[in-house]
Parts: sequence; structure tokens; C-alpha cells
Amino acid sequence: MTVGIVVGNPKPNSRTFAAARHVAVELTGSEPDLAIDVVELGPGLLGWGDAAVAAAVEAVKGLDLLIVASPTYKATYTGLLKLFLDQFGGGSLDGVVAVPLMLGAGPGHALAPELSLKPVLVEIGCSTPTRALYLVDTEWETSPTLAEWLPTARRILKQSGAF
Repeated sequence: MTVGIVVGNPKPNSRTFAAARHVAVELTGSEPDLAIDVVELGPGLLGWGDAAVAAAVEAVKGLDLLIVASPTYKATYTGLLKLFLDQFGGGSLDGVVAVPLMLGAGPGHALAPELSLKPVLVEIGCSTPTRALYLVDTEWETSPTLAEWLPTARRILKQSGAF
């Protein structure tokens, strides 16, 4: 099983990146095989044909389990993450199981990953069998939401064949 994280935070090595990595480890018991901090792809995301972006896209296509993470901006995921996800055609991630993860300042946007990020992942072919996960950014490490979500998510992901 290959596991990866894709993080669309405009700040490199962000809390969002750390949270995505943590969720991957908590779900699978090991470090992700692939970690893409989208901001590091830089201006290559703005056009088509950039070699680094193409390599990142191909690497994601080879995953079994993908955690896609973003901070919450204006009640949705970042434009940076959108630029990366736009590189995938409809259905191009068939066979990849994805977990949408978003961090935000408070509980007011707790439905954002379910309502905005999950549908995009489904459109590009991902299977999303678990509930999307929203964590308050100042307490993601000790979040009771994460502790409650993990056992059910592990069970569902095992049943889905993701691991």
C-alpha cells in the first residue's frame, strides 16, 4: 500500500502539512510514502507542461491512499490546492482512496471539507469512503475530533481495501 499527502497551504511546512502527515501516520502506522507541499511547485502550477508538476501528478496517480489537506480560506480550500487539483482530469484518480482534511480557526466551517473538497476529489476519480475531517488549527494535535474520527476511519478504510 502506498500512502501520500498533498497539502495546499501557501505557507511551506505549515501546520496543515504537519496535520496531514500526522493523520497519515495515525491511520496507517507509518510515514507517508509521498508528501507534496504544493507551494513548493511554485509558478509551474500556473501553466501546463511543467516537469515538476507533471511528476507530482504522476506520483499521486500511483497512490492507494491520499490525504488531501488545506487550510480553510473563505469557507473552502485554497486556490493553491485548486491549481494542483486542476491538473487532474475527470476520473484520472480512479482507484485512489482519498481523505479530505481541512484546518480552520474555529468550528464555524466544519462542513467545508465535506461540502467543498470532497466533491472535487470524487470528480477527479477518488473514492472517499470516510467522512471528511475538519480540525481546529490550534488544537489539531490533541483534537477530540481526530480521536473520535480515527477508529471509524480506520475500519472503513480497511473495509474499502485502502490498507
